[in-house]
Parts: sequence; structure tokens; C-alpha cells
Amino acid sequence: MNRALLAFPLLVGLAGVACGGSTARPPVSLAPAPPVDPATDAKIVQSLAGAQRTDAERARDVYRHPRETLAFFGLRENMTVVEISPGGGWYTAVLAPVLREHGKLFVVGGDPAGDPKSEGTRDAQALMARIQKSPGTLDGVQAVVMRDPLSFGPPGSADMVLTFRNFHNWVGDPFEGKVLAAAFAVLKHGGVLGVTDHRAKDDGSRDTKAMSDTGYVPESFVVEQVEKAGFQLAGRAEINANPRDTKDHPKGVWTLPPSYELGDTDRAKYQAIGESDRMTLRFVKP
Repeated sequence: MNRALLAFPLLVGLAGVACGGSTARPPVSLAPAPPVDPATDAKIVQSLAGAQRTDAERARDVYRHPRETLAFFGLRENMTVVEISPGGGWYTAVLAPVLREHGKLFVVGGDPAGDPKSEGTRDAQALMARIQKSPGTLDGVQAVVMRDPLSFGPPGSADMVLTFRNFHNWVGDPFEGKVLAAAFAVLKHGGVLGVTDHRAKDDGSRDTKAMSDTGYVPESFVVEQVEKAGFQLAGRAEINANPRDTKDHPKGVWTLPPSYELGDTDRAKYQAIGESDRMTLRFVKP
């Protein structure tokens, strides 16, 4: 994901079934996970099998556990949700149908009219093209173009802010503080910040360059930074853990699928490992 974080208007919607072959690990929580809402869960299941998702996206459910992850964060179909840095829209395509009827989804990402050399711009353009090719399916998401100083919406207007595998892009940069401050501001009191990211070995290192270069971030570091922004850690889960990930790969996390930065070199080895070991953290705005 690119560091550029400018939102753009998005439209999203519709349908699917639970992730085939996904084996959820029981959450390890500081507090009990929110109870599963049957109506929301049914919509997540429907969305996961919907035509708005690609076969390639569905193939990653076994690593990303979207149904279990969203349940752990406490998603409800009537919430106002902000997703930061959606990339190609992997989670957007899951969230939007769930929230389409009774909730709202705001997506904060790159500016489609920005620097054409920027990854954020390219991601934004690709997502816009995807939306435009799916009328009647990808509709309902609202967003406003955001520029520095970052604002994700009116203060206290959102029930939940979500970001998936983006924190490593922000470390060692003042942008990290700006993102967390904007997330804190837009949330209601009691609102949830849900974070997943590639988990480094927690050996006490705080080398932010290494985090940025490898994509792996110590879980304790993420907790420290988010709590510094005013949030309280409410829960941890091992839903997206992968004990096969040794976290010492030549190209960092991008050595593993789906990136395979080494090409065919040791591809079978990295395919057997699967996607990265990930933390799943739920924070609350007091």
C-alpha cells in the first residue's frame, strides 16, 4: 500500500457465502469479543460468495479469514465504517454489501487524479474502474476527497475504522500520527479501530526502517503507537496467525504469496508457508 492517503468517492454493493476451507483460530482477547450478530453474519456470508468478488480474492479467504475477522471487530450492518487505504478493494468488496442497506461505508485512499507514478493513484484508478464496471453491485459507498490535514469525516460520526495490512507503511513517518489522529477524531466514543498487519518477531527492536523494509511490525509497537494516540486496546485475536512464517525472508513479507517477489526461486517453499503471520487487534476510543 502507498503512503498517499487521499480519499475519493466510491460506490459499492452486493452478495456471497463463507470462505471455503477457512480454519479460524479461537480469539485471544483482553475482553470478550462482541457477540456475533446473526443478521450481519448472514450478510457477510452472502457477500463472501457474491459476484462482486473475484476468484483470486476468494482464494485468499483461507489466509485472511474475513468472516471471523469482521466478527471479532464487532461489525454490524447498521454501522458507519471508514476503511483506510483499501488498495484494490479486497475488503471493500466484502464490507460494502453488508453495509449497503442499513449502514455506510467510507473509503479513504489515494487520489485517482494524483501523480500517475504513485501507487496510491494507480490503486485508486483501478478501484474506480472496478466500481464503474459493476453498476448496481458496487454502489452505496460514500467518500470525500481528503487532503492534509487528514480528516476522515465529521468528528464523532463513525462507529468503526478499519485498516488491513497498512500500518507498516506508516512507521517512522509523521504520517502515522496523522492517520491515527484522524481515526480517533472521526470515531464516536466507544467506537472501534480494527487493525491487522504483518507481525514481526517481538524481540524489543524498534527499528522503523526495518519495519518499513520488511513489512513486519512488532505487535507491541503497534499497540504502543495506537494507545499513544488515545485508544485503548480491547482485544487481540490469533485469527490471522501463521506459525509457519519464519519472518526472515530475502524480500520481507513480499517474498510470500501473493507477491512472490523472488519469482520462481523457492516458490514451492514460500507457497507452502502461505501468507504472512498477522496480528489482529481491536482498539476502542474511550
